[in-house]
Amino acid sequence: MAKSQRPESKNDNRRGYAKAAGDLVGDIAGTSFKRFGFVQGAVVSRWGEIVGERYARVSAPESIRFPAGRKSGGTLTLTVEGAHAPLMQHLGPLVIERVNRFFGYEAIAKIAYRQGRVARPAAPPQRPASAPVPAELGVGLRQIADPELRACLESLASSLAGSSGAPQVQRLTDIPIPTIRSK
Repeated sequence: MAKSQRPESKNDNRRGYAKAAGDLVGDIAGTSFKRFGFVQGAVVSRWGEIVGERYARVSAPESIRFPAGRKSGGTLTLTVEGAHAPLMQHLGPLVIERVNRFFGYEAIAKIAYRQGRVARPAAPPQRPASAPVPAELGVGLRQIADPELRACLESLASSLAGSSGAPQVQRLTDIPIPTIRSK
């Protein structure tokens, strides 16, 4: 990765340099995950990839605790749904192997199980089916090489084709100014 041309210091924002938003978000997420015992937050978000979707539906990582001053030989605490706990205990060595493979070193030595409900991920929202692209626009859109741009423009064209009349724009004078009340 190429190094930045500007000098690095703690007071960059005093010199007029802005910090990248990604740098700030990574620090915030990392801090919150560390507070709950996760050295690497990707274990939570990629749990389905680590143990497989079948076992991810009935288990979730709760925390990872390491011995004082070490980053290996830790204990992974899993929340497991009711009757699936004996199965997950049986698969414990496999889970340890897969989590350690994910970390790239022997991070986990044992697993502690806790029975409880596993939060289900929210179902993705159902999007309305797009109207067909008008024939006069379809020829021009086929010439666009970038598939993402073409898909966005086709979506915009189908939305416009499905609407009736010109879009209604609200004047700024029609929008009420919110009032802020202090307690």
